[in-house]
Amino acid sequence: MSLSIKELEKAALEIRKNLLELCSVQTIHIGGDLSITDVMTVLWQYQMRYDPTRFKDEERDRFVLSKGHASAVTSFNQAAIGCFDKDDVIKEYATDGGRFSMHSCNLVNPYVEVSTGSLGHGFPVACGMAAALRLKGNYASRVYVVMGDGEQSEGSVWEAAMNAVHYKLGNLVAIIDFNGLEADGTIDEITSLGDIAEKYRAFGWNVCSFDGNSIEEIKKQFDLLPSPDTDIPTVFICHTTKGKGVEFMENQARWHAGKITREQYEESSKILENSFNEKWGL
Repeated sequence: MSLSIKELEKAALEIRKNLLELCSVQTIHIGGDLSITDVMTVLWQYQMRYDPTRFKDEERDRFVLSKGHASAVTSFNQAAIGCFDKDDVIKEYATDGGRFSMHSCNLVNPYVEVSTGSLGHGFPVACGMAAALRLKGNYASRVYVVMGDGEQSEGSVWEAAMNAVHYKLGNLVAIIDFNGLEADGTIDEITSLGDIAEKYRAFGWNVCSFDGNSIEEIKKQFDLLPSPDTDIPTVFICHTTKGKGVEFMENQARWHAGKITREQYEESSKILENSFNEKWGL
């Protein structure tokens, strides 16, 4: 889908408002949802080759949410492209028989490629998908996988990173939401990652490090991706702000997950709207 920067920023605004509305009804992983909103919006509403009416099409791009707790932002972006209605997400989230919950589940939601939640699980699965596409002779489709920064301390992540290079999976794009915070504190306090970009380069990856809350920069990086038939996998290290767009949540580990009041939802939504309108002179 060809969208302008303004249109994509408007789309990201709507995703944030949807997240805040849901957060006024249910406890969700709001901080990490908000930090990766801009990347997910550009990925789902601009970049990926994905037709909701043909979601099993062999020529589609695949998406794996290794950072499984960012399920809400994934579901709202899927709703934005027509997989279902955004009100369905709000009504069904964390309900018996609902399709949406704290982690994405393909047993109840057919638009989810694989159920995830255990950190370090989704990345190896995405590598397997990318390798399978190669074996099938599909050199046009990509596999996108979104990970958290805390997830990078899992050993399975580095096994997958090594194998992706060994098997020349240039159709694999790993996306790291690098907001610097885990549920229990900062990355540096819990398990310091050092220079994560240099680590991936040492493993042989094509590394792109940029502002993950800049729609313009995100779109640019997607546009610059090498062809999926190349041999070297790409990793996006997206420097983001946990809770991005909601001042009292920004850079606060306590908002890894939580619930807000209706008043907080309405006030925060208005601030986001005003910021967008001011930027674009509306």
